[in-house]
Amino acid sequence: MADATPNGPQGAGAVQFMMNNKLDTAMWLSRLFTVYCSAVFVLPSFGSPETNVYYQRALLANALTSALRLHQRLPHFQLSRAFLAQALLEDSCHYLLFSLIFVNSSPVTMSIFPVLLFSLLHAATYTKKVLDAKGSNSLPLLRSVLDKLSTNQQNILKFIACNEIFLMPTTVFMLFSGQGSLLQPFIYYRFLTLRYSSRRNPYCRTLFNELRIVVEHIIMKPACPLFVRRLCLQSIAFISRLAPTVA
Repeated sequence: MADATPNGPQGAGAVQFMMNNKLDTAMWLSRLFTVYCSAVFVLPSFGSPETNVYYQRALLANALTSALRLHQRLPHFQLSRAFLAQALLEDSCHYLLFSLIFVNSSPVTMSIFPVLLFSLLHAATYTKKVLDAKGSNSLPLLRSVLDKLSTNQQNILKFIACNEIFLMPTTVFMLFSGQGSLLQPFIYYRFLTLRYSSRRNPYCRTLFNELRIVVEHIIMKPACPLFVRRLCLQSIAFISRLAPTVA
């Protein structure tokens, strides 16, 4: 049948869909490029020995995607305090800042996982739309992989949030080891407060609460040394004071 041919209406439907959604398609391509560069960096045997170049490329591609997404969410740019406050509420602005924090620093493998996984999840969502435009039964094997990603989305988002949290002490360690700048921990702290307050993605806030519950459960056991318990309680109190107020 004509619908089954690559050049038939199904293939044309996918192309037409992408042409009708040019900005979304551009973000899709940049996310796929981010996934590729991140994979080459994380798995050096997968590509070039110059993996640090791919680290920067992944972060720059993510910055481009985030900027396009921010433009999509807030198309009318204004040089004002109110516009900046509105932009800082957007997750895309958070990850634009994230890319800028790490793009010129020494490569940190932990920092590439949020970029890789967010790009993978969003690219998978748009790929499904392209496949639907191509035809409801097109590429069943790829659809199966995409469905597995969707099924595990909550676990992936929790893993991303875990990376976001533990990158904070990592930036401090980088500072004392001479691999980071003096401003990096302070700017990253600002990023983390934005993620904690995110309206669209509550996983960072949720994971902070879960980690607190787990730590309190462990230190309240009789076997826990008293000085360890006091140190942990003081650390929890200190972190809680640093947490922003969420409406």
